[in-house]
Amino acid sequence: MRIGELSSRTATPARLLRYYEEQELLSPERAHNGYRDYPEAAVDRVEQIRGLIEAGIPTRIIKQLLPCLNTGSPSIRITTLDPEIVASLTEQREQLERRISCLSRNKDAITRYLADSAEHA
Repeated sequence: MRIGELSSRTATPARLLRYYEEQELLSPERAHNGYRDYPEAAVDRVEQIRGLIEAGIPTRIIKQLLPCLNTGSPSIRITTLDPEIVASLTEQREQLERRISCLSRNKDAITRYLADSAEHA
C-alpha cells in the first residue's frame, strides 16, 4: 500500500511515517517509480510504534524493541541489548506502571461518578 493509505488506515500523518522510516522503525519497499510500498503488516507496526511513543519510550529504544515484538515470530530473539537500554527500559516500565495505576484510579472514579449520577437522575 502507498503511504497515503497507510496514513489513512493508522490515522498517522505521512510526514510522521517518513520520520519513522528515517529512524529505521519502518522499512517500506520502493516501487520502480520510487514510491514507498508498505506491506499489510505495516498497519500493526505503526500502531505498535505509536503506542510505544505515547507511552513515553524514545525511538532509539523502540528501534531495539521492535524485533522482539514481531507477532508472527514464535519466539523472542534478543541480540545484544546495551546495559544503558536495559536500564532505560526498566525506568520506562516503572513509569508505565505508575501511569496505569493513575489511569485505573481515574477510570474507577469516573465509573463511580456515572453510577451515582444515574441513581440521582
